[in-house]
Amino acid sequence: MENHSDYAKEVFTIEAQAIQQLSDHLDSHFDATINLILSTKGRLVVTGIGKSGLIGRKMAATFSSTGTPSFFLHPAEAFHGDLGMVSKEDVLLAISKSGETSEILQLIPFFKKQKISIIAISAEQDSTLVKNAQCFLNISVNKEACPLDLAPTASSTATLVMGDALAMALMKARNFKRADFAQFHPGGSLGRKLLTEVKTVMHHKNLPIVLPTTGIVDLINTMTKGKLGLVVIQEDHKIVGIITDGDLRRVMKKKQAQFFQLAAIDFMTKNPIQIQSNCKIKEAETLMVDKKITSLLVVEKEQLVGVVQIYQVA
Repeated sequence: MENHSDYAKEVFTIEAQAIQQLSDHLDSHFDATINLILSTKGRLVVTGIGKSGLIGRKMAATFSSTGTPSFFLHPAEAFHGDLGMVSKEDVLLAISKSGETSEILQLIPFFKKQKISIIAISAEQDSTLVKNAQCFLNISVNKEACPLDLAPTASSTATLVMGDALAMALMKARNFKRADFAQFHPGGSLGRKLLTEVKTVMHHKNLPIVLPTTGIVDLINTMTKGKLGLVVIQEDHKIVGIITDGDLRRVMKKKQAQFFQLAAIDFMTKNPIQIQSNCKIKEAETLMVDKKITSLLVVEKEQLVGVVQIYQVA
């Protein structure tokens, strides 16, 4: 019986080698490409057809979300009105393994007439596309992972990785930060953490608050009703301590005989860690992880306004 996983491993090896080979292809054209894109006042227009087009769409999405304005132009649709999306300040990134894709070559006169620079991603240095480009990024491979050496596999992987290398180099050159990334991904986890303030997710109703003199029975009842696994100890409207359910279990085990004679002041943690309500939830998460705690007291002008817990910010 044929072992299909053995062939899968061969595919992995072939494609990994294709990626490694890209390093040998890099030359001054890569730096020139980065500088060209950085200097443009317009957008990076990505085009390609077939498998190259699918990868081009992914490239355009990656560029746009990492600080390089970009869009995908389908070469066939370009001749039916979509060329109107292109401005003279744009740069074209054209993807064609052969460099002879007819739909791509038909675009060249338009871009040359508009004096728009062309970046070619191709496996053929002597192709028509490359000869008409200002920059050439070589994605040639020794062989495809396809058993017939026909279907774009290793070459399409190399193309994808070349696009990622461009996008990441541009990110670094632009000093693109996590907060910038969040601005373009407000619906994602990172965007939520970096843009959302603690006060929007904190618990703020019926907070479990007791006095330093509160006895153990009332303390337990307040903690149970609060459903946060803690009580906040306040005196004269000022936070003086906190007791968690873990603190309660530990003192119960340690002082069994005196347990019911205890008051909050006897075993509370003084000066509990606090966070301002307008801080971002990423800050709250980092603080809780660093301090190895699961809850933070949220304050405004030194007054308790809520409690935020680790599951709300993770």
